[in-house]
Amino acid sequence: MKEIVQINLDNEMDLILAHKRCMKIAEMCGMASSFQTRFATAVSEVARCAIAKGKDSLLVLNINIIKATRKEITAIITDTVDLKSCSPEAFIYASKISNHIEYIFSDNQSITRISQPIPSPGLLSETKINSLIDYFKFEPPLSPYDEIRKKNIELIALSEKLAESENKYKQLANTIPVLICVVNDRNNVLLVNESLENYLEMPFLTFDRKTLFNFIHTEDIDALLEGWNRARQNRSDFIGETRIKKGSNYIWHLVTIIPNKAEDGSFNSWLVYFVDINAQKMIVETLKDNTELKLIQRELESANSKLRFKNKELEQFAYIASHDLQEPLRKIMIMLSRAGEHLSEDQKKKYYFDRITHAAGRLSNLITDVLNYSRIDNKESHFEEVDLDTTIIEVLGDLSLVIEEKNAVINVNPLPKVRGLDTQLRQLFYNLINNALKFNIEQPTVTVSYEDVPKDEKLFTSAENYHVISISDNGIGMDGKYSDRIFDMFQRLHERDQYGGNGIGLALCRRIIENHNGMINFNSKPGEGTTFWIYLPK
Repeated sequence: MKEIVQINLDNEMDLILAHKRCMKIAEMCGMASSFQTRFATAVSEVARCAIAKGKDSLLVLNINIIKATRKEITAIITDTVDLKSCSPEAFIYASKISNHIEYIFSDNQSITRISQPIPSPGLLSETKINSLIDYFKFEPPLSPYDEIRKKNIELIALSEKLAESENKYKQLANTIPVLICVVNDRNNVLLVNESLENYLEMPFLTFDRKTLFNFIHTEDIDALLEGWNRARQNRSDFIGETRIKKGSNYIWHLVTIIPNKAEDGSFNSWLVYFVDINAQKMIVETLKDNTELKLIQRELESANSKLRFKNKELEQFAYIASHDLQEPLRKIMIMLSRAGEHLSEDQKKKYYFDRITHAAGRLSNLITDVLNYSRIDNKESHFEEVDLDTTIIEVLGDLSLVIEEKNAVINVNPLPKVRGLDTQLRQLFYNLINNALKFNIEQPTVTVSYEDVPKDEKLFTSAENYHVISISDNGIGMDGKYSDRIFDMFQRLHERDQYGGNGIGLALCRRIIENHNGMINFNSKPGEGTTFWIYLPK
């Protein structure tokens, strides 16, 4: 079936037009005048009913090619109203005029089909049918109304095409992940796509160029304005980079401004779009930072090399200095010992002599402790497996006289094997257990125990899980206010005449633990004892 012409059925003028075109198409198909009139009248009866009772009525005239030897003119009238129920007499009359009328009403649409066989169908070729279509397409207006009607139809068609084009443009603009707006020469924003609305969280009605610039980073506004104004003066494109605010952050975008040409060649608006280039900028900055980082690393390696050399010199100096200091001290102590054997029982002389001997001993211990502290260094490459059970046995052997003298009770649970430096770990446990024995006014009770830290307890990042070893005592304890100072060098919490020591022991413990990539902390209350926890990675 080939469509020849359409007619909207809105008023009486359309009814006249429908009748004339039915007559004309019948005439051009070679029908006799009586058949022309019968067909046109039958169509007009239904068309009159559609104009009077119907809604959104449309008449379409077609050539229906059933087969090469059978062709017919078919008029199809569609409507959203059940026309036959509204005006049954019109359909009765039309049926009397034409033997080929069909009516269907379904899904709120009525279809009336009126057909008229074409005599001599063989003469109605494909070329002839196309000439019919062209005739009605370029048919001169039958009346002023027909001319206006044709113009309206053309305008409606153009309007629909324009609306379709605009919808496609909007769909495209809203689909692509680019921020788009159109600004005219008076700085009015004519169009904004959904991406820009969503990015700035602002509806289109609130947009103007000033609003847009409120979201530009203050450091970029001058360059953007200068580039835009230059583009407006030269009627040329502008491309630049700027940061646009999103929430509390600024995101880098490539901004492109293109002048829109009107049909007469004038420029009346500007297409502005922003493309997110934040990732690229971050890569560039990262590469730049990496270059600077490599330079810093080289400088750091050079500084570390110099520092290692200085530390080596310092270690040698500490060793030599301690040796040179210890030597005269040893002589002083030997001479004092010998002189003491020949002193009389004069109590005052004996008192001063003992104080000199005690002070010389403390100075000797201090020199030894400072030397030990200076020797604690990160020597992880020399780490080996250390059996802490064996280490504790050796430490308790070293402290056996003190343990016996104080009648102390030492409880030691089985301990793990760890990777570390045996001499440093022995020094660690020696210092902690010695402190537990020293700072105690009762019969000392010291407990050494062990447990694993669960893997999900994230204490460190260098290993998955850790050993935790605790050393608890029933000693004098200490005030929590000293927690920030206890591991500092030369920190003493008690008078020297009450408890011996030089304030280096716990500082040495912390340095040993740090050298083993672990951690040490404690809990203590005055009169309730102290517990130290040592964390060592497996």
